[in-house]
Amino acid sequence: MKNLQLSHKQLVEEGLTIINGVYTSFELEGIISAINQVDTSKPTFRKTADLFAIRQFLKECPHLNELIFNEKLKDLIYRFFGNDYFVVKSIYFDKPEQSNWFVAFHQDLTISVDKRVELEGYGPWTVKHQQFAVQPPLNVLKSIFTIRIHLDETDENNGALKVVPGSHLKGIYRPETIDWTVEKEKICAVEEGGIMIMKPLLLHSSNRTTNNRKRRVIHIEFSNIELAKELQWAERKVGAGRLQVRENTKKEE
Repeated sequence: MKNLQLSHKQLVEEGLTIINGVYTSFELEGIISAINQVDTSKPTFRKTADLFAIRQFLKECPHLNELIFNEKLKDLIYRFFGNDYFVVKSIYFDKPEQSNWFVAFHQDLTISVDKRVELEGYGPWTVKHQQFAVQPPLNVLKSIFTIRIHLDETDENNGALKVVPGSHLKGIYRPETIDWTVEKEKICAVEEGGIMIMKPLLLHSSNRTTNNRKRRVIHIEFSNIELAKELQWAERKVGAGRLQVRENTKKEE
């Protein structure tokens, strides 16, 4: 794996970093096999010609926790962020070989919560597949980091993320205001078994698949902030106690 000091610096400055070799081929086979055995009839599952997705993934598939949170991943989380973070959202994406699914540049501005409550600083609200989502105060969004686990090699030909490095430092950044004479686009190729760590305020997009290859990604968001007392993260308890690593592991400076 790459130098973690450089990775941490890149995450802070650019809003993302890529670390390959987090999962072995054997571990990936176990994860994929477990996913293939999941009951897909629930409302949290979405299946179209262009996309298969499982929302509340770790909640719907608790048997996958041990496979996903292997020692390498737990150690990386500790070295980057410490021990006080917990899972707040998880999704599994399967972008099929023939997918024409395109996502324009955007920031991830909403969080998943247990109910709708009118609170100052929270809004607008949406409901999708029986899940409440809301845009929270900016400090909540800034607390979140996302880990994207790649089950397939991903490049510009099968929907690798494109990002605007450093855009996470500019608060709410509307895509229609991007000044491409100043900003630069970066394609985030990730090897099979690698991960991408990113900040949700980072502007990102993905293209259609052109090389007839799948792109399967497990997307997990973490935070260390509790919400206003009337609200709870929808997946607050998922993964609880699973992010602990050896006490003698030193956090990367």
